[in-house]
Amino acid sequence: QVQLVESGGGLVQPGGSLRLSCAASGNILSLNDMAWYRQAPGKQRELVATITKGGTTNYADSVKGRFTISRDNAKKTVYLQMNSLKPEDTAVHYCNARVTSYPLTHLEVWGQGTLVTVSS
Repeated sequence: QVQLVESGGGLVQPGGSLRLSCAASGNILSLNDMAWYRQAPGKQRELVATITKGGTTNYADSVKGRFTISRDNAKKTVYLQMNSLKPEDTAVHYCNARVTSYPLTHLEVWGQGTLVTVSS
């Protein structure tokens, strides 16, 4: 069993910042690619940012220059620093991880989601 627990969501004014965290725990041999997705009301889930085990990052065009994904492999944690937030960033944000578990089982795991609301 592998669990992802997100934290850091909340209400913020336009132009503000939030930092999301996602900690992985359980039967983990290797924590591989990690990502943040989001789902706004009435819309499909979309990819926000990805980061490989080695630290290579990729971003959706809508968040480039405003969001930064990072990870601490020792803490098995991925972060999403969100700056210059806009009302259209309002969504439930989900952590995603590709994990190798003992005995060499490959899993894709999702967190429970954390709500980010950008409003004045």
